[in-house]
Amino acid sequence: MSGTQPKSFLKSGHLPTLAAAFLYFDFSFMCWVILGPLGIQIATALHLDPAHKGLMVAMPVLAGAILRIFNGILVDHVGARRAAIFAQLVVILGLAVAWLVGVPSFDAVLLLGVVLGMAGASFAIALPMASRWYPPEHQGKALGLAGAGNFGTVIAALAAPALGLRYGWMNLLGMTAIFMTLVLVVFLALAKDAPALPKKQTLAGYFAVLKIADCWWFMLFYAVTFGGFVGLSASLSIYFHTQYSLTPVQAGNAVAACVFTGSLFRPIGGWIADRIGGILTLSILYVVAALALVAVSIGLPTLPMALGAFVIAMLALGTGNGAVFQLVPVRFGREIGVMTGLVGCAGGIGGFYLASSLGFSKQWTGSYQAGFLIFAGLALVAFIGINIVKREWRASFSRGYADGSSIRI
Repeated sequence: MSGTQPKSFLKSGHLPTLAAAFLYFDFSFMCWVILGPLGIQIATALHLDPAHKGLMVAMPVLAGAILRIFNGILVDHVGARRAAIFAQLVVILGLAVAWLVGVPSFDAVLLLGVVLGMAGASFAIALPMASRWYPPEHQGKALGLAGAGNFGTVIAALAAPALGLRYGWMNLLGMTAIFMTLVLVVFLALAKDAPALPKKQTLAGYFAVLKIADCWWFMLFYAVTFGGFVGLSASLSIYFHTQYSLTPVQAGNAVAACVFTGSLFRPIGGWIADRIGGILTLSILYVVAALALVAVSIGLPTLPMALGAFVIAMLALGTGNGAVFQLVPVRFGREIGVMTGLVGCAGGIGGFYLASSLGFSKQWTGSYQAGFLIFAGLALVAFIGINIVKREWRASFSRGYADGSSIRI
């Protein structure tokens, strides 16, 4: 136990770096999901069927999942600041090349999706950058605020369809490259690595955490919460267009309402988890998300009803994202870089599965129902899992302080 009372959140850590992590994460996520809001226009230009539409929006999610492991290791080797600079340059150059050379085919779209995956992999850099500045009692708030960079998906949903229609969707890629260059300049001015960095390990040492059962539990929990959030973020524009005949701009506005809710509640999820514990928070949220997805799966007759169900689902999933990362640093504080990469990878794989399965479900059955129902089932599996481990985790990971305060899990 510590002999002194813990500092308040504002007196702990490094606020400029927290702001830089949020900024980097926010606009990287804007890039990561941009194919979703532009999906209607791209699919029309390239004559894509539902299955190819699903793969198009899912590819950046899958690439981001895999690259999160790479970025997690890179953070521990060269520091979060240098890793972020490298990742931003890759995305900027990729967008610029796509703008100048063009994206004439489905294969080219998939290749662009791989590059955009590096933007999604910002998760494995931004969160350790923030986490290492803050003590355990403020991890939920710090990572919730850094992770609120999910708001970038709102920006993409609101801005990309209208700008793509006005200037052309390929020209929008060039505009995004220029904007991201400005973001990099601000990041360079604000970001700073924490003074206490973990010792470098061998590659085998990093992946030693895979031998620990808790690592796999965290990967499952985040595959559902974040996978559901990003999978829906990428897919809903096409879904609203197909199911309710919305224009690209109207579909983007509907998606923005859903994504805004999920993004807003991520930091709130960290705050709630700090107060009542991440385990209880997740137990409630998995059930709420599952019920909302089941409701959507039956094919709600009106847009307001569907929008309401998706908002509830995104609220639960977004809050769950913050709750998961209230728990991860408590259990894996020394391995936060690689754990962020592994858990983030699982979240991306969950998103890839949801986005692609919705496309294949529509292609093969004529309905999105199977895709939604299976993911609702996964949420219930996660609910069972969190209740299996809760007694052991509460006994093993809870920490107390001399003033009587404690970290609730």
